[in-house]
Amino acid sequence: MARKLSRRSLALYVADGLTPARRRTTIGQLAAYLVENRRTKELDLIVRDVAYFLSQKGTTSATVTSAFDLNAETKAAITAFIKDKTNSSQVSLDSLIDPSVIGGVKISLPGYELDQTISHKLTVLKTRFKKA
Repeated sequence: MARKLSRRSLALYVADGLTPARRRTTIGQLAAYLVENRRTKELDLIVRDVAYFLSQKGTTSATVTSAFDLNAETKAAITAFIKDKTNSSQVSLDSLIDPSVIGGVKISLPGYELDQTISHKLTVLKTRFKKA
């Protein structure tokens, strides 16, 4: 019986193998390993860990949540902000539209989150008034 690989080891292997030439093979190997070892429920955690390791190597994947679709200028400013704060050479943005945030943006990075939405600010205000 093969020894169980840690989630961290799997994520490091995948992060190292996500070169254009090896991407498909690496993902197939991960899928086969997870199915064979009945660990498919760990996939979301492994993907999160892979994103973290990739960000450590200069490739950051971010999710930007806003109430409305962002224009190209705003996306460029967010990309520049992320590059500056993370020292990343590459940034990929995924946009989510969520009307419940009312306005502003929430930027989610591996291991970090910046929430500048109006709904978050209202929640903070409510919490402060409850304590008083």
